[in-house]
Amino acid sequence: MQDLQGLRAIVTGGASGIGAAVVEELAGRGASTAILDLDISSVPEGQLAFQCDVGERASVDAAVQAAAAALGGIDLVVNNAGIGAQGTVEANDDDEWARVLNINVTGIARVTSAALPFLRDSQAAAVVNTCSIAATAGLPERALYSASKGAVYSLTLAMAADHIREGIRVNAVNPGTVDTPWVGRLLDSAANPQAERQALNARQPHGRLVSAKEVATSVAYLCSPLSSSTNGVALAVDGGMQALRLRPVG
Repeated sequence: MQDLQGLRAIVTGGASGIGAAVVEELAGRGASTAILDLDISSVPEGQLAFQCDVGERASVDAAVQAAAAALGGIDLVVNNAGIGAQGTVEANDDDEWARVLNINVTGIARVTSAALPFLRDSQAAAVVNTCSIAATAGLPERALYSASKGAVYSLTLAMAADHIREGIRVNAVNPGTVDTPWVGRLLDSAANPQAERQALNARQPHGRLVSAKEVATSVAYLCSPLSSSTNGVALAVDGGMQALRLRPVG
């Protein structure tokens, strides 16, 4: 499928994990892509990439301008960069709350704001934010992270309302627990990694972690002009975790 042929995309956090899968998927569908990431040392040779700290306005403005110049404009923005946090409301101090919200929430606002002049010139403009099941379901030991993703969900709706009449669609993906390097590090730090993985698998009704590829194909759908009537949507990619209530087996 070449539904993104001729479109130009920037992907924050595109050097690894979900972001890298998104870059691969968009490119495979015909889009020209640029990675914006804090660490671009692992980006394959030949892939367009710009160092970018989404927590700093000057860094974002410079990276978005450079990417737009290299691509000849911007049609698609995938706000995927983010960081995790663990614990109840007692676990993180004020500095950590400010750091996570600055990156996970304000970072999306910075990047999108910098890209808006280019999106307004596009005939197929779309923004996709990486949200989380944590925005819509109460998960234990995820107070700060959940607060940040709840804000991303609300921000997505507000942005969709603000820019629909400019021809800019804004949606989000809500992944469940995805098999990424970050989740791998969490599992490795658990007292019993195998038992923890089994518990995470069982928490999602289809019985396994979500793959980065599955999230990437959902992002591509929301980016595609084929979904031009899809706006202000948070698309669950969670194996049914949010919506389904299955009876116990046995």
